[in-house]
Amino acid sequence: MNDTRRSAAAHVAYVLHSHDWSESSLILELFTREAGRLVAAAKGAKRPTSQLRAALMPFQRITVQFARTRGDEGAEVRTLRSAEWGGQAAALHGAAWFAGFYLNELLLRLLAREDAHPLLFDAYTAALGALDGGESRSESALRAFELLLLRETGVLPELHRVTLTQAPVHPKRRYGLRADQGLAEAAAQDTSLSGACCLALARALQSWPADAANAGAFAALQEVCAAELQPLKAQLRAQLHYHLGGAPLRTRQMMIDAQRLFEPGPPRR
Repeated sequence: MNDTRRSAAAHVAYVLHSHDWSESSLILELFTREAGRLVAAAKGAKRPTSQLRAALMPFQRITVQFARTRGDEGAEVRTLRSAEWGGQAAALHGAAWFAGFYLNELLLRLLAREDAHPLLFDAYTAALGALDGGESRSESALRAFELLLLRETGVLPELHRVTLTQAPVHPKRRYGLRADQGLAEAAAQDTSLSGACCLALARALQSWPADAANAGAFAALQEVCAAELQPLKAQLRAQLHYHLGGAPLRTRQMMIDAQRLFEPGPPRR
């Protein structure tokens, strides 16, 4: 009697990371819309004749199916049955390529396995599509995604009210995101956001769940992020650093190292 049961369910997915499992196979970290982050073994994927090779590339949307052996329903690693191109891919180059892997690392570090976040999957798709549109558009896409990631993982405070007092945000005052206090009024010397920006971000975030499939919803959030891009970047970087336990992100350091490598310097002697 055949003890293999195949799951007919298909999952829309992206490859976040892969590493060698054997001479011919890979272990994949997948981000799926229906089931969240999954680990899968792609047997034979490294062989020149494998039909999986072309599909298992980063930043391209794929449809995957898994084969499960009887009795291993609780296994952490699934066996990849098939993977097909899903008709959408982001052609990332240079700084946008690093930015894409930065998004992947955030998902790997902050999402628990097998915890579905369909709205965040949609945000990831939208962010990838905006990364290769110039520095300003790329930066605003990163900030928009970081906001949605923090919100979807339950650690972003409400941006329309002060966390500790529940006082409404005033458009003409300045506020900061504090890891230990949530949203708080900022001192004059602190890096901060205007109350008007906080309120606009709150409105844009509120509209996202109802309109996540609409690329315009992500673009609207990007536009608000662009209004105060640098202070927002500093605020979100501090939040992420805290929730990552203080551990540095490898992709950020890789990008810094690459920039240093190609920066013009003094002539060699």
